[in-house]
Amino acid sequence: MELFDILAIVISLTAGFAYLNHRFIGLPVTIGVMVIALLASLLLQIIDLAGLHLGDHAARWLSSIDFNATLLHGMLSYLLFAGALHVKLDDLHEHKWTIGILATVGTVVSTFLVGTITWWVLGLLGVALPLVMCLVFGALISPTDPIAVLGILKNAKAPKSLEVKITGESLFNDGVGVVIFLVLAEIATSTHEPTMSHMAGLFAQEAIGGTLFGLALGALGYGLLKSIDQYQVEVIITLALVTGGYALADALHLSGPIAIVVAGLVIGNQGRRFAMSEKTREHLDVFWELLDEILNAVLFVLIGLEVLVLTFTQEYLLASLALIPLILLCRLVAIGLPMTLLRRVRTFSPGAIWLMTWGGLRGGISVALALSLPTSPERDVILAITYAVVVFSIVVQGLTMEKLVKRLSVS
Repeated sequence: MELFDILAIVISLTAGFAYLNHRFIGLPVTIGVMVIALLASLLLQIIDLAGLHLGDHAARWLSSIDFNATLLHGMLSYLLFAGALHVKLDDLHEHKWTIGILATVGTVVSTFLVGTITWWVLGLLGVALPLVMCLVFGALISPTDPIAVLGILKNAKAPKSLEVKITGESLFNDGVGVVIFLVLAEIATSTHEPTMSHMAGLFAQEAIGGTLFGLALGALGYGLLKSIDQYQVEVIITLALVTGGYALADALHLSGPIAIVVAGLVIGNQGRRFAMSEKTREHLDVFWELLDEILNAVLFVLIGLEVLVLTFTQEYLLASLALIPLILLCRLVAIGLPMTLLRRVRTFSPGAIWLMTWGGLRGGISVALALSLPTSPERDVILAITYAVVVFSIVVQGLTMEKLVKRLSVS
């Protein structure tokens, strides 16, 4: 199928689902369109039982879409930049130690806790999965998805300090999680034993190199924006900065997500304050907010439809049901231990640990990373469990986040 035909179908479905949600259901847009897409997928599978095979046609169409490339090498750069553009560096600086520790130490701890528990649970169910592949699963499911988190936080009305911590953690642990995933995936698929120095070098190249490259991108964008005052050209410059910058970071084997987040913070703070007129700021905000909303909706429709091409067995379903609460428990430990230690030098909002645990949503990035694994029986297991965790996270955790904020009396 041609690229234009795929775009036409996806955007048409997204518009239709968004209309149905707004007109009849009233859920937040991203959750609403995903729920409708899930229901549509289940309906197609029921129709298939009658012998019409519409679900088979839809599955073949979905198989023609490279979800991993579409998200990780397409949508992700724009969504991360749009999210970082509105985060204030002063707020991040105030909570830098909390955000930094949770995004790094918390992600590493969660990766190994989730990986070990997954290996144990699958072993009990008779599903053979090597420990290193379980750790790969831990790496792809541990980072919270900024795309999902930022959308939910707009409606949750959490305290400002808590919102900054959740947003900052989700923006940065995404890049850290992708780097850990790449390191572990290389170990799992490599024919030779990687050394510690090789793994440390790869991590440093991706993470530190991505940060420095992002600062250079931000400085370049700042200089270009400051030299002119023409909002149409300035919007195009930011678009080119994100598109070209992510592609170049990828080609240089640097972390594209970290680079784009850093560049977005530079443009959203120094650039907004010193390099833009009021008219440019207004048009830039409108453009990126609209692009963010459109891509979010498209992404969550694709997540809802992706169930058509997954393989689910009784063992996979039981493993998913067992692991959903255990993964939440792992996040509670990975978040709770550092924050408990930090209480000696910092104060946190009431219920902050519980809210950050429940508000750590997983989303399309986890699905995309799982889909990027080489085709194998192990991949089928990881993909099925990942999908179940993501759907639970977005639908159940996302819809109850606002109620939890109110119940803990921190609004």
